[in-house]
Amino acid sequence: MTMTGSTLRYKPINLGRWIIWGLYAAILIVAPLIFNKGASLSILSQIGTVAIFALSYNMLLGQGGMLSFGHAVYSGLGAFFAIHAMNLASAGSMWMPVTLIPLVGGVAGMFFGMLFGYVTTKKSGTTFAMITLGIVELVFACSLMFPEFFGGEGGISTNRVYGEPFMGITFGPQVQVYYLIAFWLFISTVGMYAFAHTPLGRIINAVRDNPERVEFIGYDTQWARYLTLILSGFFAGISGGLGAINFEIVTAENVSAVRSGAVLLFTFIGGVGFFFGPMIGSIIGVFLTVMLSDFTKAWQLYLGVFFIMIVMYAPGGIASIIMLNLRVAKYGKFARVWPAMWKVCLAALIALVGTIMCIEMLYHLTLESANGTEMKLFGTMVDTARPTAWAIALGLLAVGGWLFRMTQRGFSKVWGEVNTEIEELIRKAAA
Repeated sequence: MTMTGSTLRYKPINLGRWIIWGLYAAILIVAPLIFNKGASLSILSQIGTVAIFALSYNMLLGQGGMLSFGHAVYSGLGAFFAIHAMNLASAGSMWMPVTLIPLVGGVAGMFFGMLFGYVTTKKSGTTFAMITLGIVELVFACSLMFPEFFGGEGGISTNRVYGEPFMGITFGPQVQVYYLIAFWLFISTVGMYAFAHTPLGRIINAVRDNPERVEFIGYDTQWARYLTLILSGFFAGISGGLGAINFEIVTAENVSAVRSGAVLLFTFIGGVGFFFGPMIGSIIGVFLTVMLSDFTKAWQLYLGVFFIMIVMYAPGGIASIIMLNLRVAKYGKFARVWPAMWKVCLAALIALVGTIMCIEMLYHLTLESANGTEMKLFGTMVDTARPTAWAIALGLLAVGGWLFRMTQRGFSKVWGEVNTEIEELIRKAAA
């Protein structure tokens, strides 16, 4: 057994990698046993489908540098083909068990990746992004023009419980659907991780960084982008098929620019520079769009502000913050950072509470004042028409902002010193 850098190896087995993948599988298996209250299973299922979707999108944006505004086309069309296959199978017109329905979506996503990708990948950069935006608008328009296939505004519905049960599994209970999604999530994650380490995966990284040099050494950058988009469409189609099974309905919204924009936000929030970043973004994205929307009407405002903060202060996403702190801990310097870090976090929390109070009270006054000016906020009834609540909210915001400004300077100084020392250690080790 050898320990080199951060990689644990037991020749010829990479023991560290087996441990990570084993923990990943264990988390997927245990998750519904821990989160088993209310709509937890439904939320876990949505996280699973969105995670596959975001990982497939990161094949384009993170690995290939291809900013797409139309990735929902492959997921959505895959969902439509999957739900039609389910209806045909339930009617007895074809044989297709529910467990293989995601493959129908994957094949459909791959087909349309071949069809649309041949056009879109002829260009790169901003031109590619604009073409994908045109494609998604075209497909969305077609979804309303051809109701026989797309179902019009009502969409296509199905029943996932058909055929003979296999070992008591009917996919009626939500927990059975979750484990089906978890299985495909694990398989898809392994497949996309393996792709990142193939020659094509390495070449698409090079195309992202320096396409001119890639062409100079004899590779066709357009074909590298094209093949990557086809594979990305396949996994996006699997996500769409799983979504059709989970919700039992597919509508025009599945192929809309809104869905494409959502996966872009989630992937960027998680971190496009890290393989596991989109998975973190999926968890946060589902929380902000599904769970938070049940508690506040201002959830879109929170999502927008959170995205702006990530872009401004952590362009590498949440994953970059995690990895930077892990690096500091690895070199044994976290104890120097923590005293300043907790003060900054506390100040930010105080300011956040004040901000949330202002937003929620303002929303209540403008949208719900007809039902009374009182509202429940942080477990306490407050009267939004009285100055007391506003004074507390603005006071928390002002105090938190001032404390953040004062503590942020010390934290930035210590953080900069620690990371400079780490970079110096890395340079010495490399030398």
